[in-house]
Amino acid sequence: MRRELRPADRPEGSTPPGNLPLELNRFIGRADELAELTRALEAARLVTVTGAGGVGKSRFAARAAAVAAGHLGCDAVRRVDLATVRDPNLVEYALAAALELTDHTSRPQREVLLDHLGQRQLLLVIDGFEHLVGACASLATELLGAAPDLRILAVGRRPLSVEGERIFPLAPLDTADAADLFADRAAALLPGFALDDGNRTGVVEVCRRLDCLPLAVELAAGRLRALSPADLLGRLDDRFRLLTGGTRGALPRHQTLRTAIGWSHELCTAQERLLWARLSVFSGQFDLDAAEYICSGDGLHAEAVLDVLSELIAQSVVIREEADSAVRYRLLDTVRAYGADWLEVSGDTARMRRRHRDWYMGLATWCELDWFSPRQAQVAAQIGAELPNLRAALEFCLTEPGETHLGQYLAGTLWFFWAGCGRLSEGRHWLERSVELDAENEDGDYARSRLKALWVLGYVAILQGDTVPALAALQECRDEAERVGDATAVAYAEHRRGCLALVTDDLPRAEELLRTALAGYREIGELNSSVLMGQVELAMAVAFRGDLAAAVELCEDVRLVCEDHGERWTLAYALYVLAYAEWTKGDLVRARQLLRECLVIGDTFHDLLGTVLTIELLALVTVTEGDAGEAALLQGAAGRIWPSVGLPLFGSAHYNAPHERCASDARAILGDARFESFVAAGARLEPGEAVQRALGRDTASRPTVVPGPRTAHPAPETREPAASPTVQGGETTG
Repeated sequence: MRRELRPADRPEGSTPPGNLPLELNRFIGRADELAELTRALEAARLVTVTGAGGVGKSRFAARAAAVAAGHLGCDAVRRVDLATVRDPNLVEYALAAALELTDHTSRPQREVLLDHLGQRQLLLVIDGFEHLVGACASLATELLGAAPDLRILAVGRRPLSVEGERIFPLAPLDTADAADLFADRAAALLPGFALDDGNRTGVVEVCRRLDCLPLAVELAAGRLRALSPADLLGRLDDRFRLLTGGTRGALPRHQTLRTAIGWSHELCTAQERLLWARLSVFSGQFDLDAAEYICSGDGLHAEAVLDVLSELIAQSVVIREEADSAVRYRLLDTVRAYGADWLEVSGDTARMRRRHRDWYMGLATWCELDWFSPRQAQVAAQIGAELPNLRAALEFCLTEPGETHLGQYLAGTLWFFWAGCGRLSEGRHWLERSVELDAENEDGDYARSRLKALWVLGYVAILQGDTVPALAALQECRDEAERVGDATAVAYAEHRRGCLALVTDDLPRAEELLRTALAGYREIGELNSSVLMGQVELAMAVAFRGDLAAAVELCEDVRLVCEDHGERWTLAYALYVLAYAEWTKGDLVRARQLLRECLVIGDTFHDLLGTVLTIELLALVTVTEGDAGEAALLQGAAGRIWPSVGLPLFGSAHYNAPHERCASDARAILGDARFESFVAAGARLEPGEAVQRALGRDTASRPTVVPGPRTAHPAPETREPAASPTVQGGETTG
């Protein structure tokens, strides 16, 4: 997580950090409106930009937020796009994702948001909320009431209608700016195009006929390769005359836009219209591979999709976007809705939604396999980018008759994303929904899908510290797996039950269950990140029982397998245990090197659990090096993170012993008052700042002469353990 600059760190009026989309073409006009909206945000904490579809609300709001946030002294500006969210229950998850907020606990998502935003100076842009007004109004009211320095810029076709809201109606462009927009977009298609005496009158009249709506103007400009401005005007006149019966009265703006979109649709070729309709099944962005698979066939060959898509881009029907060297595409919501209407009329909606579901089911399956490879980080980024489409696929499976087992399979297959990338809360939402439904046939593939969802649900609940529902899900999974003879599900259920025993300090039971699970994995040939994490967890159990040498042997084996497969996520936890072993031997330089690598990996996957455990152990290493103040500060930083992970140090005496050892040593050196002041200073650090501080520490400056070896086998009354790789004993969260 990167450090976000405070207002004092930035040049006055500069844009604070955030996630506003990059502008790919020139922003035109609206200088007065931008200044007016900045003044509105200074006067009110909730401002809603309203206007007809196609008037340019989203683009204007993004530009306005970039301008206003710097003047308002905001720490950051964050934008959440709700156009792809259909379920009101997912609004809070979408907002948490936009805030890059990771919380592993079972707390309600709204409580997590309130806690996170309470002390932050943030400008939050909520875009595309009109189909979720009730949920957004309730959330905005509660957030503003709890976070005094929060400001919200909402963007939609209607107001939120809550107390304190200031409405900012956005009108279309003036004629001159609309003509400038037309010329700018036309020049992108026809280099050298410019307004002149020969075309100005036609362009201005085209813009006027389109009510100067930016989307309609851009659609018209996209036709200039085939038509002159005069030809465009003639075709528009014909279309509007049909709708108005030849009267001179102006069409309502929403009708103007729909007419302009329909006119553009009519001018498309048959293949372009077909692709337009089929692309409407996507939720948010998509890539070319997905478009070729889902939209091809029955009149459109896969090899033709790229050429047809390129034409739709040229006509401003499809938007091309680029991030991290990857090209992706999307439809504006108004254009998507028009295509969806045509898809429904053609009777092809259900088939296309199934093809969409099949593609994203395949993507999830492949990414689950690819998670155990050098591509782990890319897989995490890919699934994150495709989350709106995965949500749509899950929603389809869990609401369409006969598809429940596929929803269970998909929710379970995404375990690596829910657990490995900090999405436990949303994962639990989908998993619980899926297992509440009964598939039509509980045998064969249907049963395996439900069993997978059950053990993943148990796993997620363990990671959230919710042990009772975790045990219920895992027990049901084990019983049913034995009934149907599913050895894979039995092994996973035993594994997770072993995790549960580990964090509740039932070490004999934990070791027994984990060894049984690992034997089961070997028997069926199962090898992946989860299996290796089970071996790390077994290492923790034997370390807690006093056999650190056996724990090191287990983790060295994990390290070799991880390095052979390019696996990083589980590797971090094996290195973590090995770092503790180095501390016990007195090799503090090596221990710190291993822990730095753990922090880098954890930061890659937004792994708060791995981060906080590593910081805790770094504090122990640091006080042993002789820097008690820094050790206390790191403990304070860890203390701030734990509430977002779960019960501090899991409420386990085994996990807590190194923390107590560090605190005792640091307090003895510093004295109570100085110790507490360092802890308080650490508690003021954001998690990202704490990580950067730990990573930036110069190991070369640390003492080279260190105390002798630590006791590897602590006496029973001290119960000093190696550090654990697990939250509540399961695999790490992200």
